[in-house]
Amino acid sequence: MNAQVSRPAVIWAIIRKDLLEFSRERFFVVITAIGILFYGAAFWLLPSSVDESFTVGIRQTGMDDIFAAAMGGQSAGLAFVQFESVAALEAALGMGGAEPDEPLGIGLAFPDDFLQRVAAGQPSTVRVYVDANVPTELQRAMASFVREIAYALSGNPLPVADPGREVIVLGEDRVGDQVPFREKIRPLFAVLALVIETFALSSLVAAEIQARTVTAVLVSPSRVSDFLAAKGILGTGMAFAQAVLLLLIIGSFANQPLILLCALLLGAVLVTGFGLIAGSAGKDFIETLFYGMAFMIPLMIPAIAVLFPGTSATWVRVLPSYGLVQTVVQASAYNAGWPDVLPHLGTLLAWCLAAFAVGWFVLKRKVETL
Repeated sequence: MNAQVSRPAVIWAIIRKDLLEFSRERFFVVITAIGILFYGAAFWLLPSSVDESFTVGIRQTGMDDIFAAAMGGQSAGLAFVQFESVAALEAALGMGGAEPDEPLGIGLAFPDDFLQRVAAGQPSTVRVYVDANVPTELQRAMASFVREIAYALSGNPLPVADPGREVIVLGEDRVGDQVPFREKIRPLFAVLALVIETFALSSLVAAEIQARTVTAVLVSPSRVSDFLAAKGILGTGMAFAQAVLLLLIIGSFANQPLILLCALLLGAVLVTGFGLIAGSAGKDFIETLFYGMAFMIPLMIPAIAVLFPGTSATWVRVLPSYGLVQTVVQASAYNAGWPDVLPHLGTLLAWCLAAFAVGWFVLKRKVETL
């Protein structure tokens, strides 16, 4: 009489079979390897520092003390560079024949008789050179700065009363605590690494359903629950391993490694659930790819939103991968602890359970109807 085969042994046998089949899918093997290498290389080629200052070129005569008094302690983030002539200032702005090493974005050219004309109450013209890439707010600030100097020199008050100001920063104030662009793009790479395995798993599931090899797998002693468990473990393990490998390559585990591992594990469960849904719904490779893309695009939106300043829209915050992205950003870039990321991990866990449960249910129904 044969000894009864244990359930873990059956599940492991199915996983080994799936790994063998996956190794024969050269397309996904090559795409996975190229993706990891490309993301790693792209990360290290991105800028590693943030310059929060803005350089303004000035050409003026006899107003050094006036500039120092006018600016006072308000010059944080602005660096002023003096030029002897308008031609030198224009050359630094990139208006000459030669391209400067570090072109300026803004230039102020005060005429030689600016002091005398303003003191006499006569009109005077100050040239304000502005690069097209300079934000509109800074352009207006420079124009206002010139106007304030003119009023101060004339001894007349500003034509309007200075209103009280209450500054409210929308989102988290990161002034003086900016991180390089490559730190912001880190979660995007993590999401991409996880999503690639969504396509691989969905393709594997769809191929077994279309070829009806699943019916052979379900011959005793294997059960439907064994098949589902094997697919869930395989998808989660492959996605988790790939994401961890990529984050190791781009040096993401210097801060809060346990938090990052927990977030990646939950993210792997999340994409596995979507992979099971896509693999069960697709009738061929193109249809499976279409369903995979339908899940991939929403998952990437929160990671792309991190690249832009400000608070994310409400509809972005309810997407499944938002908790994963925020956890990776806060833990890796800002060294946030467990209390800071627990709300995001909780939301991510809820999405994981929902996606995995739906994927399990859809695949179970599909297998039972074969």
